[in-house]
Amino acid sequence: MQPTVQSGLGWMAWTWQTAAFFGVIALLLVIMAVWEWRSPGGAPRRGILGLTTTRGDRLFISLLSSGYLHLLWLALIPAPVWGATIASVILALLIFRYV
Repeated sequence: MQPTVQSGLGWMAWTWQTAAFFGVIALLLVIMAVWEWRSPGGAPRRGILGLTTTRGDRLFISLLSSGYLHLLWLALIPAPVWGATIASVILALLIFRYV
């Protein structure tokens, strides 16, 4: 019996949402790399938490908090996940501004 060959993203059981998620992460990394190339140093500063963070640190904190926010949203709120995505973008803007 010959195994079938699948093309596209089907071999990994990806949906377009999963592909978009990883595409956004890759795009964010490219944007951060270009930003660092244009303005080296990462703009370290002391934020509201008392931590000295760079742009990369703030991106990492934003991605982690976004993941946790989506998990909490799925567990506690019976509304579409788009609300968590919008809240995550607002949270990321606040993190980049104040942390």
